[in-house]
Amino acid sequence: MKTKNNNITTLAKFKDEQYGKRGSAKREELETGYEQFKLGAMIHDARLEKGMTQEQLAEKCGTTKSYISRIENNVKEVRISTLQKIVELGFGGQLHLSIKL
Repeated sequence: MKTKNNNITTLAKFKDEQYGKRGSAKREELETGYEQFKLGAMIHDARLEKGMTQEQLAEKCGTTKSYISRIENNVKEVRISTLQKIVELGFGGQLHLSIKL
């Protein structure tokens, strides 16, 4: 018979306990950092899926390999216009943005 583990904490509960509730400065900093990290990871994954190097992607969208690297590694924030070029010119895709309230 399996026993129930009461020591399990959800990610949401962990973030509330460690960083405060949504709206607090510390929590918003965490959430913003995660969104930037996630965007870089998505670009990285899409580039690999397309079988492209950073240099090839940079050439297609009119930027540099180092800029693509900085975006993928969450060192540089990406402008929406640049993100659109990466997605449309670099990957041949479409960029869709949404706002959640």
